[in-house]
Amino acid sequence: MMKKAFFKYIFALLLFGSNGIVASNIHLSSYEIVFWRTLIGSLLLIGIFFVTRQKITFAKEKNDTLFIVFSGITMGTSWMFLYEAYNQIGVSLASLSYYCGPVIVMGLSPILFKEKLTAYKIAGFIAVLIGIFLVNGTVSGENLNAFGIFCGIMSAIMYSFMVILNKKSKKVQGLENATIQLLMSFLTVAISGYLEPLSAIILATLILGETMRPLQIIGAVLIIGGAVFGEYYNSHL
Repeated sequence: MMKKAFFKYIFALLLFGSNGIVASNIHLSSYEIVFWRTLIGSLLLIGIFFVTRQKITFAKEKNDTLFIVFSGITMGTSWMFLYEAYNQIGVSLASLSYYCGPVIVMGLSPILFKEKLTAYKIAGFIAVLIGIFLVNGTVSGENLNAFGIFCGIMSAIMYSFMVILNKKSKKVQGLENATIQLLMSFLTVAISGYLEPLSAIILATLILGETMRPLQIIGAVLIIGGAVFGEYYNSHL
């Protein structure tokens, strides 16, 4: 049983490792890739959840559900940063930055989860820090894309928040946990999509001195109201 689980884990890692290669051949923005990825994934997991007649427990575990909701939000945000980093600095460097996330979790685990920091974990932590130093040293000698590096680092930070928040959920686990998490990720990129045209209008008004027409003002109010309502409603499921 352990051997079977181990091979599943390795297969999942290899599958996730192909993200950057697949994304580099998709001619969409980072937001659009994450939007469609989370939409398709959410529909698939919801379908599997009901077909397999899984037991619904999240309604009774509000604290756990709240942690999963915020975990899903941070996961969607992490993916948006990651896919943008793919575009800005390439697959290899973006992936290396992203995988600093588990190291952040490992460093915070003794404080947040009272987990013992063993010599092996410390050695791994030091190895990753040296690797980050070497990678950054190599990049600094080339044409540095500061925004791309920022996106890579933010993807790692959001990843660590995602793991930490999800680990706080003790009772809502398995497929139900993953379904809620991915659904929240989808809603986060959906709301971000609504905010993108709004930010363009506001910045054009403030910086370029463009005037907003009455219908644009109404539209801006609807965008802000819809986004706030969506966030408020989701956090109170």
